Amino acid sequence: METPTQESRNTQDESVLAKANSAQFRLVEMIRNSQILKVVMITFLALLLQIPIAMISSTVGERQQRNNEAVEEIAAKWGREQRLVGPILTVPYEVVRGLQSNVLIENQPPAVIVEYAHFLAEDLKIEAKTENLFRHRGIFEIPVYRLALNLSGRFARPDFAGLGVTPTKILWDRASLTLLISDPRAITSRATLVWNDEELEFQPKNHEFMGNSKGIQVMLQDKLDTDTGQFSCSLSLQGSSGLFFAPMGKNTAASIESNWPDPSFQGNWLPNEQSVDDHGFQAKWHIASLGRNFSQHWIENPQFSQQATQEVFGVNFIRPVDTYRMVERSVKYQFLFLALTFVTLWLFEVLGKIRLHALHYLLVGGGMCLFFLLELSLAEHLGFVIAYFMAASAIILLESCYCLAILKSPARSAVVGTFIALLYGYLYTLLVNQDYALLAGSLGLFLLLAAIMFLTRKVDWFNTKIAV
Repeated sequence: METPTQESRNTQDESVLAKANSAQFRLVEMIRNSQILKVVMITFLALLLQIPIAMISSTVGERQQRNNEAVEEIAAKWGREQRLVGPILTVPYEVVRGLQSNVLIENQPPAVIVEYAHFLAEDLKIEAKTENLFRHRGIFEIPVYRLALNLSGRFARPDFAGLGVTPTKILWDRASLTLLISDPRAITSRATLVWNDEELEFQPKNHEFMGNSKGIQVMLQDKLDTDTGQFSCSLSLQGSSGLFFAPMGKNTAASIESNWPDPSFQGNWLPNEQSVDDHGFQAKWHIASLGRNFSQHWIENPQFSQQATQEVFGVNFIRPVDTYRMVERSVKYQFLFLALTFVTLWLFEVLGKIRLHALHYLLVGGGMCLFFLLELSLAEHLGFVIAYFMAASAIILLESCYCLAILKSPARSAVVGTFIALLYGYLYTLLVNQDYALLAGSLGLFLLLAAIMFLTRKVDWFNTKIAV
């Protein structure tokens, strides 16, 4: 049986224990109600969700690499970007050289070597027409084209007066006409040259001159006995990615016609005239030799073909929407999306006196991350635009239904769903209007910050209550 003194001690101990438990409870409640800690927790969750985002980004890169491999495989078999340089008239001549220097050496026999002089056309007309189509490798779609090319123009008889060549050493019977083509494997038909009304057949280029450049060549032999050489030739060629020409005439007139509706004109010269619509484009160039960095004639230069392929004009056949590039760009905005969605839920906690668990935030954030994976997987089959809106609609529906359960209010769920829909609409605007992305992004963030400041202007952050 306990004595009064023991009962007093027990009561005292219980009182101390109760006070300690009460203080501990108040501390726990204070921590749970601390908005600073809530913000820290939300930030931690947003950072934690960067792990699946990094995995999704890696998947985008992997799929893009597979697409590039499919493009390379098709291009290797169908034809790569085509760059055409020519025609170039080549006439060889004999030169006497010493065995050890450029002058005759006493007591040593002279050596006779062959060098080459190259001449360009006085007038050159290029007419190119492409039929653009797609080839498939698995689920990947690769744009390619068939080219119908017509070249015509006029050469003046080669003048060696300014080149210091002895007329008797000129080998007129070995003259040739060359057309350099970056990927001659893609020639699909027999190629012939009409020179002064006489038809001659092209052969693979001789590698004796112009280095290892690729192309086709026709031997003119004794066809340079007139003051002017009129020529024309037609060529059927396949290619992909782009089509470019070098302005190899003293006056060059070129036209490209295609059924591709999204051209990107590139090179050292833009078209003088162009028209583009949904059915394709037409473009015309008029280029004088004064704008080039090479002359009308020169002695053998191994670097010429490399120089000429840099002095080109033409078009790249770009895809109107690069699926992987658009998905990659959209992933860059993911942290902003997560932060704004979490801030919306947090404002409901602050203003609506609703308590949400960390798992609620985590699941909502997981849904936002899933959007990018859905976008990628659907875009490979349906195209980017359709995939974007389908993925966005699915995530908006998913998040709205989940928020209806955790926020316990159709109105609040509708607010969250509407806000997420506005975010996806805003992101799409940024993606398709790249020139104004920075301006639109800055204004959007300003308006969002202003809205948050306005909604929380009366919050007593010390007591987490609405001030009256």
